[in-house]
Amino acid sequence: MVSSKQLLSTIESALLGPTPPAPSQRIELMLAIRHSLPSLRSLLSYPPPKPSDRAQVQSKEVRLPDSSPISLDDQDVQISLKLSDDLYLNEIDCVRLLVYANQEWGLLGRDPSEIFRLAAGLWYTERRDLMTALYTLLRAVVLDQGLDADLVADIQKYLEDLINSGLRERLISLIKELNREEPSGLGGPQSEQYVLDSRGALVERRAVVCRERLILGHCLVLSILVVRAGPKDVKDVLSILRDSAVELNGSNDTIKHQITCSLLFSLVIAFISDALSAAPDKASVLSHDASFRHEFHETVIASASDPTVEGFIDCVRLAWAVHVMLIQDAIDARQTVSSSSSIDLRNIFSCLEIIFSNNVFQFFLDKILRTAAYQNDDEDMIYMYNAYLHKLITCFLSHPLARDKVKETKDKAMTALSTHSPQAAETVPQPFVSLLEFVSEIYQKEPELLSGNDVLWTFVNFAGEDHTNFQTLVAFLKMLSTLASSQEGASKVFELLQSKTFRSIGWSTLFDCLSIYEEKFKQSLQSAGAMLPEFQEGDAKALVAYLNVLQKVVENGTPIEIKNWFPDIEPLFKLLSYENVPPYLKGALRNTIATFVRVSPAMKDSVWSYLERYDLPVVVGPHSGSGSQPMATQVYDMRFELNEIEARREQYPSTISFINLLNTLIAEERDVNDRGRRFIGIFRFIYDHVFGPFPQRAYADPYEKWQLVVACLEHFLMILRMYDINDEDVDSVERQAQLSAVTQSAPLQMQLPVIELLKDLMSGRTVFRNIMSILLPGVNFLISERTNQIYGHLLEKAILLSLQTIISIFEKDLAVSDYWRPVYQPLDVILSQDHNQIVALLEYVRYDFQPQIQQCSIKIMSILSSRMVGLVQLLLKSNASSSLIEDYAACLELRSEESQIIKNSSDDPGVLILQLLIDNISRPAPNIAHLLLKFDLDAPVERTLLQPKFHYSCLKVILDILEKLSKPDINSLLHEFGFQLLYELCSDPLTSGPTMDLLSNKRYQFFVKHLDIVGVAPLPKRNGAQALRISSLHQRAWLLKLLAVELHAGDVTISSHREACQSILAHLFGVDMIECGTDFNSFILQNSAENTGTRTMSKSKALELLDVVQFRSPDTSMKHPQAISNTKFGFLAEEILGNPATSGKGGIYYYSERGDRLIDLAALRDRLWQKCNLTNPQLSPIGTPVELNEIKDTIEKLFRWGWKYNKNLEEQAAQLHMLTGWAQMVEVSASRRITALENRSEILFQLLDASLTASASPDCSLKMAIILTQVALTCMAKLRDERFLCPGGLNSDTVTCLDIIMAKQLSNGACNTILFKLIMAVLRHESSEALRRRQYALLLSYFQYCQHVLDPDVPTSILQLLLLDEQSAEDLDLQKIDREQAELARANFSIVKKDAQAVLDLVIKDATQGSEAGKTISLYVLDAFLCIDHEKYFLSQLQSRGFLRSCLMSINNLSYKDGARSLDSLQQVITLEAEFALLLRISHKYGKSGAQVLFSMGALEHIASCRAINMQIKGSLRKVAAKFVRDSSVDVDKRRMIIASILRLVFSLTSLVDSSDFYEVKNKVVREVIDFIKAHQFLFDQILREDVSEADELTREQINLVVGILSKVWPYEESGEYGFVQGLFAMMCALFSHDSDSLVSVRSIHSLENQRKSELNTFRLCFSLSSYLYFLATKKSLRLQVSDSSLDYHAPAGQQLPSLSLLGYFLSSVTTALERAAEEKSLVLNKIQDINELSRQEVDEIISMCVQQDHISSSDNIQKRRYIAMVEMCQIAGNRDQLITLLLLLAENVLNIVLIHFQDDSYLKESCSAMKMIASSSSADSLEGIPLLCGKLISILERLEFLSEDKTGHNLKVFHRLVNSLKEITIQKLAL
Repeated sequence: MVSSKQLLSTIESALLGPTPPAPSQRIELMLAIRHSLPSLRSLLSYPPPKPSDRAQVQSKEVRLPDSSPISLDDQDVQISLKLSDDLYLNEIDCVRLLVYANQEWGLLGRDPSEIFRLAAGLWYTERRDLMTALYTLLRAVVLDQGLDADLVADIQKYLEDLINSGLRERLISLIKELNREEPSGLGGPQSEQYVLDSRGALVERRAVVCRERLILGHCLVLSILVVRAGPKDVKDVLSILRDSAVELNGSNDTIKHQITCSLLFSLVIAFISDALSAAPDKASVLSHDASFRHEFHETVIASASDPTVEGFIDCVRLAWAVHVMLIQDAIDARQTVSSSSSIDLRNIFSCLEIIFSNNVFQFFLDKILRTAAYQNDDEDMIYMYNAYLHKLITCFLSHPLARDKVKETKDKAMTALSTHSPQAAETVPQPFVSLLEFVSEIYQKEPELLSGNDVLWTFVNFAGEDHTNFQTLVAFLKMLSTLASSQEGASKVFELLQSKTFRSIGWSTLFDCLSIYEEKFKQSLQSAGAMLPEFQEGDAKALVAYLNVLQKVVENGTPIEIKNWFPDIEPLFKLLSYENVPPYLKGALRNTIATFVRVSPAMKDSVWSYLERYDLPVVVGPHSGSGSQPMATQVYDMRFELNEIEARREQYPSTISFINLLNTLIAEERDVNDRGRRFIGIFRFIYDHVFGPFPQRAYADPYEKWQLVVACLEHFLMILRMYDINDEDVDSVERQAQLSAVTQSAPLQMQLPVIELLKDLMSGRTVFRNIMSILLPGVNFLISERTNQIYGHLLEKAILLSLQTIISIFEKDLAVSDYWRPVYQPLDVILSQDHNQIVALLEYVRYDFQPQIQQCSIKIMSILSSRMVGLVQLLLKSNASSSLIEDYAACLELRSEESQIIKNSSDDPGVLILQLLIDNISRPAPNIAHLLLKFDLDAPVERTLLQPKFHYSCLKVILDILEKLSKPDINSLLHEFGFQLLYELCSDPLTSGPTMDLLSNKRYQFFVKHLDIVGVAPLPKRNGAQALRISSLHQRAWLLKLLAVELHAGDVTISSHREACQSILAHLFGVDMIECGTDFNSFILQNSAENTGTRTMSKSKALELLDVVQFRSPDTSMKHPQAISNTKFGFLAEEILGNPATSGKGGIYYYSERGDRLIDLAALRDRLWQKCNLTNPQLSPIGTPVELNEIKDTIEKLFRWGWKYNKNLEEQAAQLHMLTGWAQMVEVSASRRITALENRSEILFQLLDASLTASASPDCSLKMAIILTQVALTCMAKLRDERFLCPGGLNSDTVTCLDIIMAKQLSNGACNTILFKLIMAVLRHESSEALRRRQYALLLSYFQYCQHVLDPDVPTSILQLLLLDEQSAEDLDLQKIDREQAELARANFSIVKKDAQAVLDLVIKDATQGSEAGKTISLYVLDAFLCIDHEKYFLSQLQSRGFLRSCLMSINNLSYKDGARSLDSLQQVITLEAEFALLLRISHKYGKSGAQVLFSMGALEHIASCRAINMQIKGSLRKVAAKFVRDSSVDVDKRRMIIASILRLVFSLTSLVDSSDFYEVKNKVVREVIDFIKAHQFLFDQILREDVSEADELTREQINLVVGILSKVWPYEESGEYGFVQGLFAMMCALFSHDSDSLVSVRSIHSLENQRKSELNTFRLCFSLSSYLYFLATKKSLRLQVSDSSLDYHAPAGQQLPSLSLLGYFLSSVTTALERAAEEKSLVLNKIQDINELSRQEVDEIISMCVQQDHISSSDNIQKRRYIAMVEMCQIAGNRDQLITLLLLLAENVLNIVLIHFQDDSYLKESCSAMKMIASSSSADSLEGIPLLCGKLISILERLEFLSEDKTGHNLKVFHRLVNSLKEITIQKLAL
């Protein structure tokens, strides 16, 4: 069975929606109705208590249907039994209620009485939903709602079956039973009197039951229109009506009155509908039996003792008489001779006699139609009541018997009223007068019932004849004014009074009477001393009635007809200035005049002129409180009439009409240039004399009081909205303040109405006090008055205007408050002086009768929350917070249940509440969002445990709305802002924790559920539902952002967040979860078995989401259609739209609630009319009607275009918003959570492929392409990381060599696909530099990805060793991998080459014309192209396009200034570095041919001219850098990097020197390089002087480069004046003299890894120096001394050469380093092989030994630890292997130098003679130089002989042969 709540929701969605129900909705509706038939048939019938069930509950274990046994505690038993006793329910059902209440509210921790009330409230809510569902079904059948006829017929069939099966009898009995003081009704004497409703508010049980009875009464009325009532039904209803009428005596209960009316109209409708349904072939259900007619007649005709009961029975008698009349006509038509005709005639006569004698029409008016209860009833029911009163009176007046009785009554009235005094006549209303007023009242609200009503117009002709008194005349004219309430009626009434249908009634009578009295008064004034003649009361009232008719005719007639009907309206003004004209007549005159204002601009101007000529003046004297003397003479003006005439009568019709007329006139004014100065007199009159003292005045009728208040407030609000504040107003207030200090009052001409209002409300004076006196009684008072008083709607309007006035002040006060302080304060400061004022304003959100009042209250809350920091504390202190929380939640919930679309979102209370919450989230805690969402304000907000099920709040309602997502076409904005609110809550630091904990809870499953329901659902079509489409995109955007937040910030150490993240990933990427542990990464997400084979056929949800957002964006260009541009006034539209001044405040653009900049169509229309000077009387209306029509046509076209433009702009923004959300979700998933997925590379490839495909699509906009490219960048970066992540296995703790050798990489085909689509994306039609920079970065990332298949951290030499012991090494062929790598490189080259021309055009353009950042990355892209160039294709392209030459010119022309540290300058340096990198790439890629190309273009000349190298830095480069502050050090480091780049390029060009002959000194390359060195001697000398032991890595590289350059070319230079050779030798002496440990033990090295790098670089420098020395020894025949003590007299002065002894010492150090490196390498390789045998502690020790920084976390498993240790050891082994290689080469150089010296006999002889010369002056030890050297060498050479190939990993045959050769010669020399 469908629950009542589900039934009601289904019915409302299908029947009350803005569009016809879809077929699926119709099916769902029919199924719901069918399943609910038993509940509807036995309406509100529940199983009674049973002793057995009571005993079961008392046993504390209950078994509910379809559930396991439920255990109860003592409290549960107590509450269940009390529910049974108080509600007369079965005990088991009471337990079910408790279970349901716990599901809805959460009962843990609640008080027993609260639990009882919640459960009882849910039971009553369930009943209410069922009754409302029945009412909605009946209403759909009875009222024409535009539903499909077949659907209505199906519903009607079900309802007919229900009614025929006893539903109506059940309704009647329930109305009676529920009124009894017993548990099943109003409750017994011991019953709980209160329940908690659906929002948790305490309500009286009696009020709930009364409301149920009213709904049942409405259902009863409608049921009679579905199936006609039978005799028993009528009798029962009449009986209940008598009982209900008795209760009305002395009671003002509105609901009881409405119940009684529903019973009365049930009978009225039953009689009329039954009689009208009778036909010759279809008898009446009620009166087919004459006995019933007789019996019921006797019952009805019997008089009642109670006058109220008698009045209601009179109403039934009227309906019964009409019924019998109609039935008698039908019987007469069927039967020739009727036996009952005479009886029926007697019954009719008796009824008519009683009806007219008791004046039933007056009772209808006084006790029913004019009561607040009737007018505030349900609108549909009022319409039905009026419709059947219309049928009743039409049938009544059409029957001859009734017409005769009416004629008789008219004659009596004419006679009686002609002979009696007016006072006596008014005390006892005549039936004929009452009848006329009754007819007026019927058609007042439903004028459309007049259409085609010939009977009524016949009656009008009859009633208008021969009036002998003003009472009947006034009643008749009042009826005419009602009949003129429609356009058709207005036309008929005009013709009726224009023609001579009636002798004494017509328009001429009205205008003649006005002229006669005006003439009398004029003559009287001309006679000296004559008194003005008295105005006859009858004439005055008749004139008022005439004027009311005229007013209705003008209001409802067409403007063109009105101009012709009433060409001269001057007579209406002529009596306004006379004192003896009654105020109510003046009021009628002005009200009528006001209707003419809107007829035309010319008519408005006429009204102004006549008013100034004839009406009373407004003489404004000193206002109250000014202290000035009163005026000497009294003037009869409006002030006098108000205070002296109307105030004494306590009636104010003249003043009310005067203000309303002026409001109407001012509202039509379009010229606001005078800022309202011309209306200051009117304003002061209203301010000082009307609104100021209104609370102190006495009022005969409170209706007039609120009319007066509404008129004043409308005037104030209009002033505030019409006029803005400008800068001169700020100063004027100060000047007025100085003036008032002297004169006590500012001159009237200096005052502005808007400024005076601002001053009043910003100082808490008259208007403020009076407005607050209206508002302070509160919302409950308003609800009571609106429901129970006839003036309630006026009070409601006054409240609304007061709130709107306050909002208008809020919009203006801050603009002037800073200048006007301290006299005038912002309005929030004034309000905060009394906290009750703020509470009263905010509590009006509870008033749901008028949505505008709710909206104003919400807006005020929004303003106050932004201004008042302590607003929440204020509300908590005033005990208003709890009710406000419930009120806002109830308002939001009520809005979500609406069935009609609210077109303007600014008028949507639900949207306003959600925006209020969103705006307040980021404000200081505690704020309004925290309060309304029920965060804990007694503790830190971030520690709140949210319990939406326990507390009724906006959070509970929002979660319910998002859970159901019902009525998407109506509630789309609620869904959208609901998702946004949750996102903002999850993003805010304070609320993120509690909110994310709540949403990740299993109870909600929020993320995954909405991903399935909202995320991938099809988008609504643009043509039919563009607004819904826009909102749907935003909903998905916020949802995706929510998912991203959870994935990014969710604490995976908490199970709920961990499971939420896993489920999100599983749903996004179509994988299953396999649990392997307790941490997040131990949950491996795999593709399900069934999906594995079909992966290529189905898409993951992530890709489906991308498909949703991938559509062509709508056109949002500002170019409007050509049809508008071609019009005469099209240029004005273009000027307005393109003018920047129209974008500010008051312009034609505004920002929507989403932040979209849209066109304000109304402002655009007004601005266009203003441009056309339509308001200028001289130009209006534009010369000709043709021009006027052309402007209207232009505006209409512009409106259509503007509406489409706004929607398209909103859709484009929504599309971008969703794509941004998708991008955030994908990037977070890829960067943070993808490690939990298997097949990560495949998933990343799919995302990358889809992003590139989408970005290359022609449907993709530029902004979308940027976002998609950013996603592709993230995926590409993660793919690169993925290759070298620790291998994942499900159950293995071991790691193999293959794990580090084989990197995970996409197939060549996948890589080719990526590159192809990336090239297509680069070449897309619409592009920008910002997009291309991202695409270039992606291209570079791709090429880097393709460069290495093998792990680059593992050297190739180590790979060979690792493969030796690997079992599956056969499958791992490095050559095969190299071949595949080469194939991929060739394929990449082919793909790029295919579109190379277009790509190069773009890249070169960006590299030459783009921004500095664009130039830099473009240069690196060209560098990448050169890397894959296999045919010198790109090199030739760059040459042919002249790019290389332009690049060199750019280097030459660099404008970088020394010492400049701006961002642009630094960016230029980066660009310069990229240019050098590109040139260096050419040299390295193409070898000597590439260097030759650069050299031929004059590269060295351009480099030599580069200003960056000409910096003047004294001292050490490193020290200089340290002297600067942070910006300076960055600047110097950039310069040093440029110098390094220049040196690299120069060094690469020296490769051309090897091809030249040594003796060809004139070689051009050598000459230019030497010239370069000479030109930059200072730089080279400075670098050579650097202390190697203190140098950083960059400086060491520079030293290496300088040494390399000098060693290549400087031997060709014969001049020794530059000192470079001395520098090289000095560096040799310094480096060769250190031992192996001191070479690397320097202070600048802080880690083991850096120490190994430093050691390698130092020995590389030593190798360069040794190579230079070897070159000198071989080519230049340089010979070194044996020892340092021996001097070379042939050497130039100051040139200290290294000695052979120093080389021997250095060789010893090299040997030691070689031995140590070989040992370390061997040890590391052994540990690698045993890695899987080591414990966790040993593995951690290895990691700590290898690296200093943390590479692991405590949660990493042993497999990951072993992988990290293995990779680190492989890196160490590779480093040691490189060092071994370098040391062997270095040792060979030293050995060769020594060998050359030992093999040169001439050298030995010279050495011996030199030694002898030294011996004569030194000790004998010097003579032993060579033997000592030989002795040391032998020990070193023996150590070198012992080096093994196993440990070094190198072939040492050649090396050992060299060692042996030197050893033999050394032994020989030693023997000599």
